[in-house]
This record gives sequence, structure tokens and C-alpha cells, in this order.
Amino acid sequence: MTKYNFLQQLEAELKLIPAAERADILHDYEEHFIFGLEAGKSEEEIAMALGSPAQIAKELLAGYHLKRASANSTAGSIIRATWAVVGLSFFNLVIVLGPAIGVAGVILACWAVALTLLASPLLVLIDAVFHPAAFVLFDLFFSLFMCGLGILIGMGMLHVTKLAKKAAIGYLKYNVALVKGGLKRDS
Repeated sequence: MTKYNFLQQLEAELKLIPAAERADILHDYEEHFIFGLEAGKSEEEIAMALGSPAQIAKELLAGYHLKRASANSTAGSIIRATWAVVGLSFFNLVIVLGPAIGVAGVILACWAVALTLLASPLLVLIDAVFHPAAFVLFDLFFSLFMCGLGILIGMGMLHVTKLAKKAAIGYLKYNVALVKGGLKRDS
């Protein structure tokens, strides 16, 4: 692909960005070609090293829409930013979103169980106030056991939640590296 073809395709893909910003972007990519030619590379080699103009445009459009959404938080700008990011990495929406929602649901359910078990002595005492004839001391001791179990589950869930947060951040970093230009392999 020649410099002219590359810049023409990139400009066509960036038609949604205002003309002034689009001109700056095109100027930056034109400089890549100038420096590459000075280094003795051909236009085809430079274009190949830069990557696909369509993918570059997707990344630039996603960044542009995210910047506009953070500056002007209207529903339309947020939706445009969301679609730009989804278009950038549709794989993540289809393949990763389901398991991520499932894992988040399991973590949330375990926290609900821990909190419910923690509240069990209080629930037994409330029941004893409203139904004093049905109160059995065993219920109170069993609820205290369940409260202890709730404390243990809560402590475990604290660690699981931290681990899940660390894994999610690691995945996002991996995804950004993958989308921004692929992963570097050490050979």
C-alpha cells in the first residue's frame, strides 16, 4: 500500500472526526512516512509497519468518542463511545461478557450468603420477640454457629474478590495491549 492509498483510506475511515482533528492525525501519519523514507524504508514497508488504516481508525474513533463522553456526559455521547469500544473489540463482547457476568454473579451471591449468615442471630432474636412461645435455645446457638460460618465465608470472599479484581485488571491490560498492536513474543 502506498502512502497516498494509506492516508486516503485512513481519512475516509475518520470521517466522523472533525476536520481539524482529522488533519492533525493525517499529518502525524504522513510524518511516519517521511521519517521512514529517510530511514531507507519503502512506502509499503512503512504502511505494513503502521498496520491497517481501518484498525487505526477504530482505535482513534474509540479514543475520540471516549474523550467526548467524559467531557460531555450525555446519553448519546456515552452510547457512541460504547459502540466505538465494542466495535474495537467485538470478540470481548461476545466471548468474555457471559463468563464475566457469571463470575460476578457467583461472587455477589457468595457475599449475600455471608451477610445473611452474619445476620442469622439477629433474625432469631426478632423471631423470639414476635413468637416467644416458639423460641428454642438451640435456634440461638445454631444461629451463632451460622454467624461464625458467615464470618469465615466473608473472610474467604474478601480474598476471592481481591483476586477477581486483580484478574480483571490483568485481563484489561492484556486486552489493551492486544488491541493496540498485538502482543510481543519473546523468541
